[in-house]
Amino acid sequence: MYSSVIHLCRANPFSAPQFQLVREAPSTPASGVQPTRRHLAAASAADHAGATEEDSCAYGSSKFFLLCGFGGIISCGTTHTALVPLDLVKCRIQVDPKKYKSIFNGFSVTLKEDGFRGLAKGWAPTFIGYSMQGLCKFGFYEVFKVFYSNLLGEENTYLWRTSLYLAASASAEFFADIALAPMEAAKVRIQTQPGYANTLREALPRMYAEEGIWAFYKGVVPLWMRQIPYTMMKFACFERTVEALYKYVVPKPRSECSKGEQLVVTFVAGYIAGVFCAIVSHPADSVVSVLNKEKGSTAGQVLKKLGPKGVWKGLVARIIMIGTLTALQWFIYDSVKVYFRLPRPPPPEMPESLKKKLGLIQ
Repeated sequence: MYSSVIHLCRANPFSAPQFQLVREAPSTPASGVQPTRRHLAAASAADHAGATEEDSCAYGSSKFFLLCGFGGIISCGTTHTALVPLDLVKCRIQVDPKKYKSIFNGFSVTLKEDGFRGLAKGWAPTFIGYSMQGLCKFGFYEVFKVFYSNLLGEENTYLWRTSLYLAASASAEFFADIALAPMEAAKVRIQTQPGYANTLREALPRMYAEEGIWAFYKGVVPLWMRQIPYTMMKFACFERTVEALYKYVVPKPRSECSKGEQLVVTFVAGYIAGVFCAIVSHPADSVVSVLNKEKGSTAGQVLKKLGPKGVWKGLVARIIMIGTLTALQWFIYDSVKVYFRLPRPPPPEMPESLKKKLGLIQ
């Protein structure tokens, strides 16, 4: 049994955790006291059938998923809108690097040509689009995490938890990008095509009149190319970084940390995840920006035109933007969970049944 479990663990292509064999004395909880839950929060529906006195709802309930989706709306919609000026300059560097040579030069040129008001171009489609994306991204992530965990079972959920995070986030982002695509297309037109449109009300009818419904969804495949790897990294890296911070950095268990201390850990883990997200998704982001600017182009044509170096234009701006963005999103999302008293399970620990199979406890 031991060898088969270890083989399963090592066979995971996404580096399922290794562990040391340390025999522990069996724990005997006091009479009438239930043992502390030590496995991944989404291990089974039965384990989360009810809510504690401190929680406003049960983990995995409809109310839980709806409030998680609401948290996604707030975290994504507000943060992306707040960073519109940086996003605008980043997009212009990608589509016209000769004119916008760097972040500071991009801001300088934009201010000279359009004034301070010009830095807010595209805020409306950004707010609407990323609010819809946040609803699907965070809401469906929690849904798929529970769904896939129930399919795997408690022990495999722990052993394969990184794969679970990757699968759940990729599934959620697939639907989130369909919701985002129309507003993303309008945003890029407004920001990168001078004279095309200054507002969302101007952009939408013109796009439909010139290219039909395809104008809103021709960028969905590049969006999937950009956002799905980004989101997989965002969620998996965040989850494992939080786990590592509590295990190796934070000097006390999460249950003993105040809400403020927990949110600080969330912010730090979010920023670390954001840096990796930016690097992984930047080439596809460059393709999306150019594709939505140029009529009739395909993703392959744009990629060939940009070349190996061109796809990395604007990377520094994107790292700053996405690192800050991801950290703030996780901070806001976790704050919403705290405010609504949603269940926030502790970092995953090996289930007792798996410890017994491995001979760690009697």
